[in-house]
Amino acid sequence: MCGIVGYIGPRQATPILVNGLRRLEYRGYDSAGVAVWEGGKSRVVRCQGKLQGLVNKLEAEPAPGMVGIGHTRWATHGRPSDINAHPHKVGGVSVVHNGIIENHVHLRQQLEASGSKFSSETDTEIVAHLVAAELSSAKDLTEAVRRALTKVVGAFAIVVMDDAHPDTLVAAKKASPLVVGLGEGENYVASDVTAILDETKEIIFVEEGDIVTVTRQGVSITDPQGKPVERTPTTIRWTAAQAEKDGYRHYMLKEIHEQPRAVADTLAGRIDLENDNVTLDGIVVDTSNIKRIVMVACGTSYHSSLVGKFLIEDFARIPVEVDLASEYRYRDPVVRDTDLVIAISQSGETADTMGAVQLAKERGAKVLAISNVLESSIPRLSDYAFYTHAGPEIGVASTKAFTTQLVSLTLLAIHLGRQTGTLSPERARLLLAELLALPNKMAELIEHGAQLQVIARRYGNSRGFLFMGRGNQYPIALEGALKLKEISYIHAEGYSAGEMKHGPIALIDEELPCVVLVPQGPLYEKTVSNLTEVRAREGKVIAIASRGDKEIGSVSDEVIMIPNTLPELQPILSVVPLQQLSYYVADHKGTDIDQPRNLAKSVTVE
Repeated sequence: MCGIVGYIGPRQATPILVNGLRRLEYRGYDSAGVAVWEGGKSRVVRCQGKLQGLVNKLEAEPAPGMVGIGHTRWATHGRPSDINAHPHKVGGVSVVHNGIIENHVHLRQQLEASGSKFSSETDTEIVAHLVAAELSSAKDLTEAVRRALTKVVGAFAIVVMDDAHPDTLVAAKKASPLVVGLGEGENYVASDVTAILDETKEIIFVEEGDIVTVTRQGVSITDPQGKPVERTPTTIRWTAAQAEKDGYRHYMLKEIHEQPRAVADTLAGRIDLENDNVTLDGIVVDTSNIKRIVMVACGTSYHSSLVGKFLIEDFARIPVEVDLASEYRYRDPVVRDTDLVIAISQSGETADTMGAVQLAKERGAKVLAISNVLESSIPRLSDYAFYTHAGPEIGVASTKAFTTQLVSLTLLAIHLGRQTGTLSPERARLLLAELLALPNKMAELIEHGAQLQVIARRYGNSRGFLFMGRGNQYPIALEGALKLKEISYIHAEGYSAGEMKHGPIALIDEELPCVVLVPQGPLYEKTVSNLTEVRAREGKVIAIASRGDKEIGSVSDEVIMIPNTLPELQPILSVVPLQQLSYYVADHKGTDIDQPRNLAKSVTVE
């Protein structure tokens, strides 16, 4: 949600800002704007709606200048509108902001009492007022921002510019992502590497509490007390071209097709066939002191955690609990120093998960982060960081980030099992060999997805869907229902198939499609019995079954065959047709697949 771009240098800022904002559209937004300085003052141009509306406005009302800031907003305080769009300007001070100012009511009352006039409903405008007030006595813009932020409670990434200081941008971070890009005689600031990757590969990841002064000549960073700090730049290896559609109709479709490569990259260099084990990028977790593992995550990452519970308890025989990160820290959880907390976040910036990590660490637990974004906040807060290698994922509905999370959790579970001695070398060898075979099986599955287009047209106008599975297929049923809801806006629910007769069976009629995950495995017969209960009530059954299953067709209306693999690894394959089904249903309905309404890629506020 919300995106930030800033530029200072010898070139026109507006094209760079707009291109950066375009790169951030995947995060979700409802308005956009820029502020660009030239000739002694800055000009703010804002527009509700899609970025193209801002582009049209800038063509009619150009904003020339070589220093500027831009923003895409996802509404938190104040409805989507031109007047609530960022940047917000007070006097000569322009501000863009991601996050939430928690004490905004108190600050606004104070400012209004002292004569400040507000033009928007946002909490962000408060920051502009505070900085403008501090400028009268501060030695420079950086000092004014530092003083202003001492009064602010909440989460933020902000960038400030001022008409009287046209040679400087000042940025600050607290619990919201922010990066600085380094160039020759020009520099950048953004909420996401993707925004500035066309311009530079040299990135500084801004740390918690940092205040960054950005000029044409360079970048200096201080802590909240004004003490200089050093941050080492990182060279980003992937290119902006990796984030393009490459001829696919949507990013989501491209990312579904990228999964075999993403899985292969996540496995690369981590499988030790000589020792029937896994190497975790140098991570050494002392299992002798681990009595319990707690997984914290949100949304799709929560579903991967549920699969991870099956894997770790099976391979390592360590008890595992799975918590929604958004609930974890508000229920006063029991945390011990013998706990290992595994925090899973695609972006590494999920606010709820970050809060759970902070609580776990405060109470003495070790934390291992699984994320797709190098040097993001959650890995930096954690004791250990294990990265998936999905590459940039632009579509809001996660696909390859999810499957690489499943692969990463499998690798972790094998490693823990070998450390505890509960996973034999023979079983580990079998699992590792089958993991290496998954990319080819996944590619074959994806390339034979035309059947899903037919099924999507047949059932795409249904009022709702039911997804069911047992064992490690139950989390995949939850994920399939979530995907369909996210991008097609059709109501869908995921259930454990054994729970169907405890309520959901009341929904079954001839108009309700039921997607049943029924691959070969120890729960096959039980799931088939649940499936026949649906058929007995005239429900339409779409079965996801193992190749070679000769019986399933007689009790299903549609059958989608998937390659055979070990039951423990089956979720990595069985989720793929659910992704494709959701995509094709949404495409049939004509919804905005890559940027579904009300959703954001990176949820950086609670």
